[in-house]
Amino acid sequence: MQRKTTFSLVSLGCAKNLVNSEQMHHLMREAGFVPVAEADGADLAIINTCGFIDAAKSEAIDCILEHAALKAEGRLGGIIVTGCLSERYQDEIQKELPEIDAVLGVGSFDKIVDAAKAVLSKKNYRSFGDRSAPVEELPRDVSTGPGWAWLRIAEGCDNFCAFCAIPFIRGRYRSRDMDAIVREAEELAAGGVKELIVIAQDITRYGTDRYGKRCLAELCRRLSAIEGVEWIRLHYLYPDQFDDELIEEISTNDKIVKYLDIPIQHINNDILKRMNRHGTGDEIRVLLKTLRDRIPNLVLRTSLITGLPGEGEAEFEELLDWLKEVRIERVGVFPFSPEEGTPAAKMDHCDAEEAARRAERVLELQGQILDEFAARQVGRCIPVLVEGPWEEDGGLMTGRTWADSPEIDSFAVIDGNCRPGEIVPVRITRSEGDVLFGECVIEAAGYRREGFGGCKKSC
Repeated sequence: MQRKTTFSLVSLGCAKNLVNSEQMHHLMREAGFVPVAEADGADLAIINTCGFIDAAKSEAIDCILEHAALKAEGRLGGIIVTGCLSERYQDEIQKELPEIDAVLGVGSFDKIVDAAKAVLSKKNYRSFGDRSAPVEELPRDVSTGPGWAWLRIAEGCDNFCAFCAIPFIRGRYRSRDMDAIVREAEELAAGGVKELIVIAQDITRYGTDRYGKRCLAELCRRLSAIEGVEWIRLHYLYPDQFDDELIEEISTNDKIVKYLDIPIQHINNDILKRMNRHGTGDEIRVLLKTLRDRIPNLVLRTSLITGLPGEGEAEFEELLDWLKEVRIERVGVFPFSPEEGTPAAKMDHCDAEEAARRAERVLELQGQILDEFAARQVGRCIPVLVEGPWEEDGGLMTGRTWADSPEIDSFAVIDGNCRPGEIVPVRITRSEGDVLFGECVIEAAGYRREGFGGCKKSC
């Protein structure tokens, strides 16, 4: 019997990149290649890289070098590098890392099988398709869950923030066809997915390029009509793109989780203007108050950058004071990274050590806010998506509440009879830091039938 050709796949970076990895995994498997968990002993290794900030670039290069060492020892066949790092440095990457056998840009994920066959034939391969071409509809092997999956609705970005290289790496904003998105969501639901996490660099802009108007509210209505879908979580809503239709849809649609990820980066008007952010800090304040007023039980997540050009102590203290006032439940904070080729990289900014110190101060404040939020959940009965056994006690399970997105937020520990992939009601009995502990109360009469997905009901 002829031995099957094996491949391993490492996916680095964001959820959008993971979707591309899932697509490549499917294409390789359909072409007869056999996936394996480890590169050691594999015929091929695919490394789907991130190239967004310095830390991500370093991680990707280290990963490539680790695979190169395996290859040098005869324990790995060929190396294929794809994704943002290869797109950003397509002229340099194979010169600097000659161990790489094939390179694909972000417009060429569909060429993965061609690349694999070329490498097996001892040929180098390069493909860099149009990064702003319409999003190609490719099947995928979902690697997340159980019970949840990413649903990418667009690619690229047209915002051109001064600190960000994404438009130059991933191309211009392109919405996917709505019917194609709905078909994919139906397939995911048929496979047991209960939570769809809607992602793009900017989901609030969805439809503006393809249909000439914002269509996220309409898309949410169609997704919520799919049998089996219980939660719809929205990631990366830009503050300047909200309209009344979207706010009303989020407020009244029980399947839309009352958790909104709105990256604002800063609150100071001058810094936002300098960074080419659309809208002012004053407008952000009004928007968040409007959202709080109109959407019960709303949990907000945002991302912030400390040390941006123009941020002195006064501007930073303004940011801290605002966080103390608005008490956003989930905050990711990053020290400013001057990315080559971006306008912000040429602007004056504080040194890396000071930016990191300011980020730590934000995290200290945010830790208090997180703990207080968790403590307020004690005594409530809330829905939890069960994910799997708790590593500290295999007799208990872990899961996520409406307030927790995977990989970036906290979790709940569940005592009781429940299975991974289920959404079950859990009565919260205590909190430790930002971690919740509770008892599964599936027997609570009628609970799952009455607005369960919208997190509006307590028992």
